[in-house]
Amino acid sequence: MSERPVAIVTGARRGIGRAIALGLAGRGFDLVLNDLEPGAELEATAEAVRAAGAQAVAALADIGDLESHAGLLDAAFAFGPVACLVDNAGVSVLQRGDLLELTPESWDRCQRVNTRGTFFLTQAFARRLIEQAPSPVHRSIVIVSSSNATAASLNRGEYCVSKAGLAMVTKLFALRLAPLGIGVYEIRPGIIRTEMTAPSRERYDAFFAADGTPMPRWGEPEEVAKAVVACAAGELPYTAGQPIAVDGGLTLSRF
Repeated sequence: MSERPVAIVTGARRGIGRAIALGLAGRGFDLVLNDLEPGAELEATAEAVRAAGAQAVAALADIGDLESHAGLLDAAFAFGPVACLVDNAGVSVLQRGDLLELTPESWDRCQRVNTRGTFFLTQAFARRLIEQAPSPVHRSIVIVSSSNATAASLNRGEYCVSKAGLAMVTKLFALRLAPLGIGVYEIRPGIIRTEMTAPSRERYDAFFAADGTPMPRWGEPEEVAKAVVACAAGELPYTAGQPIAVDGGLTLSRF
């Protein structure tokens, strides 16, 4: 049982989720680490969190399966005083390709996990958070979307639509929960060096070399984590629902 504030991080076993978990551990949170299944990567993240001085437990659940949400939240609220949910879990497209060849299977997968799953997990979490006794600790929900919430990629339209949906999910929950003192934030990563982007490494390297972003380099998971931690720690107290871009200027308009 934790006595420190607890944060739930979905999709925590590697990449951005792992960096977020470690960042929160360094700011006084104990962690509930969610992912699809047990394995060496999830255990390595838990061990890294513990090495940073925090407690960590794993809570397995498929965010896209709404029936799994209750078990995840039961485990988290039994672990300690939950103060934060980081909606980080998500999936990419089954295969990049022509928009005119996009399949219903790939579309449904992105919407099921990225948008529908995140919405209903956030809803269930918010209900439980409101039921708790008032806390001196900042209460927050941080939704990790993507620069593709606004920047269109023709070869992965289903992913873009799912992340655009998350932008609205953030606004809706921010409006609903701000009067209750619960901060809701959207973080929009750009091109971040992770396992998910590894297959496109050569393409993105060329993109940076051709002046694709004002900051011509990869973003790192730790840079996304810093933005998430600032939100979770209450360092942006007069912010509600506005997107925070961590993209090296990728989505800035240029003439």
